[in-house]
Amino acid sequence: MDPPNLESLKQKAAALPAAPGVYLYKDAAGTVIYVGKAKALRDRVRNYFLEERLAEVKTGTLISEAAELDYILVDNEKEALGLENNLIKQWQPRYNVLLRDDKTYPYIKFTAAEKHPRVYVTRRLKKDGPRPPAGASSRNFRKAWAAAPGWSMRARASPSL
Repeated sequence: MDPPNLESLKQKAAALPAAPGVYLYKDAAGTVIYVGKAKALRDRVRNYFLEERLAEVKTGTLISEAAELDYILVDNEKEALGLENNLIKQWQPRYNVLLRDDKTYPYIKFTAAEKHPRVYVTRRLKKDGPRPPAGASSRNFRKAWAAAPGWSMRARASPSL
């Protein structure tokens, strides 16, 4: 059985721009129940309405409770990531489980200014030194374990102290 608002949400999803941004599902009371990000809003949000996605427990329940779909356009994916993080912390939506606490996305920190530079994972992004050279980027990881493959290579490449 399809939720009564399914067709309305599908039409809104099809009308979304194919640009980066953040999308918000709200319930009938106007409460934000899910915040997501996308590099192409239309493509990402339309995926929620595929039959196999609606059959999933989490997605099916989310869509059945959603009454409204809003979005916020941004200039690029990095802005979408930051905005999503901030909105989840602000509204603490029921269906966003990863970032509702006081945590944020983990970053890899390289301390180039130290005599013996270190590489480690941190959740605090501080501007405590010179900017990275052109072409370098700060990289965040939605799951901390995504950084793990590089750790074993680094351990083999550097001598033990």
